[in-house]
Amino acid sequence: MEHYASKNEYIRRINKVQDYIERNASQSFTLEELSNIAGFSKYHFHRIFKAITHESLLQYVNRSKLERSAHLLSHRLDMSITDIAYYMGFSDSAVFSRSFKHLFTVSPNEYRKNYRKNCKDQYNISRYNLGVSDMEKKEFKQNIEGSVEIVEIDKIKVAYLRFTGAYNKLAVEFPKLLERLFKSAHEQNLIEVNKTKVLSIYHDHPEFTSLDYSKTSLCITIPNDAKVDESSDLCLMEIPAGKYIVGHFYIQQHLYSAIWDYIYEEWLTNSGYAPSDGSPFEMYMNDYRTDANNMHLVDIYLPVQPLSFNSK
Repeated sequence: MEHYASKNEYIRRINKVQDYIERNASQSFTLEELSNIAGFSKYHFHRIFKAITHESLLQYVNRSKLERSAHLLSHRLDMSITDIAYYMGFSDSAVFSRSFKHLFTVSPNEYRKNYRKNCKDQYNISRYNLGVSDMEKKEFKQNIEGSVEIVEIDKIKVAYLRFTGAYNKLAVEFPKLLERLFKSAHEQNLIEVNKTKVLSIYHDHPEFTSLDYSKTSLCITIPNDAKVDESSDLCLMEIPAGKYIVGHFYIQQHLYSAIWDYIYEEWLTNSGYAPSDGSPFEMYMNDYRTDANNMHLVDIYLPVQPLSFNSK
């Protein structure tokens, strides 16, 4: 039991550092700063980080910056490549271009040109559109039960367990993760009857991030003043307040990918908005096992900002 609690504490601390880097990817980080967040000695922190994530701290920070840069190249056409390089903390555009090409095999300029040339296709490659068949698209459009709107939401505090790996592996692990999540939450009296919601937060995009490194957080909403037992396997995080596209759907389980395809392909591209830097998430509004038709009532949240236009 002591071994289990110790490993959980290491994971919790590294998750906290990952969340901090994700929220502040444009800034420069020092080893002392990140080791202080984790609560480990700076002389050992980089080894601990690699032991937990199987990636060096420097590799993780650089990859996070370059993946965020790819997002900006795609969706912030008002920013030049040099603007993006400096904004993301690179010393100059040449260093940025070399690093970007090393990770993505194309230069930032080529990446942006390819995105603009295939803009609609690029939207279709959402992190959740993992091979949606034409039949599924047709089925979804013919039987769609739902609506989409743009809303401002308040911050949401959640307790979570994190999974790193491909989405097909996540699908297998999801029931076990959910059971662990609720077991820990019940033990700590974090469940609010008729209030607690279950969410999946998707931190990475398969277009930018290798599936082996893709992070998904399975969460439950908790009160803003709630705390978790430091010996448990739960971590805490806040979903930022802001403007979101929210899709409300009532669907069969196999149509989840088609929902995301619909939002990106049919709705987002005609909305006058572009995705912002935050992480999208799914909020599950019912227990499909108790639904008469085994259907899923789900809200899809995608953080957005007004679309920038650039004629260049």
